[in-house]
Formats: sequence, structure tokens, C-alpha cells
Amino acid sequence: MTTDRHSLVIGRFQPLHLGHMEVILKCAEESEHLTIGIGSAQYSHQPENPFTAGERYMMIEESLKEAGIDNYSIVPVEDLNRYSIWVSHVVAMCPTFDCVYSNNPFTRRLFTEAGFAVRESPLYSRSIYSGTEVRRRMVADEDWRSLVPKAVAKVVDDIDGVGRVKDINVTDSGI
Repeated sequence: MTTDRHSLVIGRFQPLHLGHMEVILKCAEESEHLTIGIGSAQYSHQPENPFTAGERYMMIEESLKEAGIDNYSIVPVEDLNRYSIWVSHVVAMCPTFDCVYSNNPFTRRLFTEAGFAVRESPLYSRSIYSGTEVRRRMVADEDWRSLVPKAVAKVVDDIDGVGRVKDINVTDSGI
């Protein structure tokens, strides 16, 4: 197993689910220090991005604490939509890193072009473990708790996250 000194993994974590946790645990195991970038940090209260960066920060922090992981930093990273400078923006926002974990071809390309080592992150039952599926189950009053760490369910409960997800997914019927 290769250990990288400092690594980065970025996700939206809307919300953090068990698939994310498996990726983070694997990346943390392979790294001396893992930076977890909360992507699209400026968005919240939208159907695809219902939770704030601060709420996602709490979900990640409490879940990693519960898992006994302590070799990490969490950094909110806002989108720029100017791809030529996005990597330098991420670098400026985060602690030093030399390796990036990503399965997104575009993200992989940008970091490779900038000279970073890039590794694929493992995918765990992606058809089940996806933020889209968790949010869909929240709206449909189906079991979503089995897809997320207990700490995430607590944060969602504390902020009435299910109510928020339902409210922002209602379409205006108009009058």
C-alpha cells in the first residue's frame, strides 16, 4: 500500500452517506493527513444542494469522530466555474496536499494537468449510496437512515433536514 503524505478528496456530501464514508475511510487510511473538501460550499436550500456548508461540516466531523478518524481537515470550497483557475483556488483554500482522490474525469484532468498525483477513489454500491437516493427517500418518507452514518441522521434531525428537503422539492402550483 502506498501512503501519501497529504491527500485531498472533494465531494458535495448532500448529505454524507455510507458510500462517502467508505471512500473517506479508505483515503484516510492511505494518507498521513486527508483534507476533505466540501464542494459547492456556497449552495444550500436547493433540491440538489439542501444542506449548508456548515451543516455538511458537522455531518462529516461527527461521523469521523464516531469512526475514530483524526488525521483530517475539513475545508469548504466554493465553486468558481472558471476551470482554468479552479485548481489554484482549491490549493489556496486547503492545507498542502500532493495527491487527489477523484472519479470525476474533469476533476482528474484538471489536477493531473496541474501536476498532482491523482488516484481513483473506490465506489461503494453507488446505485444505493448516493445523495440523490438519500434525498429521494426523504421526500418519499422511505427509509433513508440506513444509508447514512448515525451522526448524519442526528444532524439532519436537529435541523429538521427532512422537512427542508421536502419543502424545497415542492413545486409551486400557481394560482
